[in-house]
Amino acid sequence: MKKIGLSATEDAAPEVDSGLLTGWLNRTDLARELTLSVDTLQRWETRRMGPPCVRVGRKVLYRMEAVRDWLREQEARKAGVGRAVAGRR
Repeated sequence: MKKIGLSATEDAAPEVDSGLLTGWLNRTDLARELTLSVDTLQRWETRRMGPPCVRVGRKVLYRMEAVRDWLREQEARKAGVGRAVAGRR
C-alpha cells in the first residue's frame, strides 16, 4: 500500500498504477502514516469516530481522499472551536 502523501506537490513523477486498490490504505499503513496505533484506529471504527473505512471480509480499507477530507474537517472543527472560545471572553 502507498503512503497518503498529504503534501500538495511531490518531487517524483506520479506513478501510474491501474490496480484495483490504488488510492486505498489498509489499517496498518494508515496507523503508520498518522503515527497512531492500529488499536486506536480499531477503537475509532467501533465508536464511529475517525476517518471513514470500508470492510472487505476481514480487511479494513481507508480511501486516501476520504482520510484527507476527514483531516480537513478536524482542522476546521478545531479552528471553529478556537474562534468561539475567543469570542466568549
